[in-house]
Amino acid sequence: MPHDLNVVLVEPEIPQNTGSVGRLCLATGTTLHLVEPLGFEITHSRLKRAGLDYWEHLKVVIHPSLEAFMASLPPGAPKVFFSKKAGHTLFEHEFKPGTYLIFGKETMGLPDSLINAYPTETTRIPMYDARVRSLNLSNCVSIVVYEAIRQLGS
Repeated sequence: MPHDLNVVLVEPEIPQNTGSVGRLCLATGTTLHLVEPLGFEITHSRLKRAGLDYWEHLKVVIHPSLEAFMASLPPGAPKVFFSKKAGHTLFEHEFKPGTYLIFGKETMGLPDSLINAYPTETTRIPMYDARVRSLNLSNCVSIVVYEAIRQLGS
């Protein structure tokens, strides 16, 4: 795939969200990175029971911690962190091939320390009604992946 995108889920908690994101990654040729600890087990029987029979075809990389993931990144790798606390939106961001799209866990998002360390690389998905606190993680990943693909012309 010419876009060579990477989706990173930091400590995902809900297996159905991770399953939906995995399906999206397979459909778009995107690599899925899972940062431990996970809120669930990834076993063949659990995946099969959940109807995730495509999982064996998915490119998945598991990292033992956020620190280990960050240390594994190639020097200069483009990365974008997603948080409702960001000052600018994903529509203002210019995506590059090989970008790591980094999402936090469902209940807490990304750690403030990470957001504060990368303020220009942190974006948000705009929400136009203040009564909505957040969007579902798998929906967020879908929005972002397809916006990045749209920008990259793939």
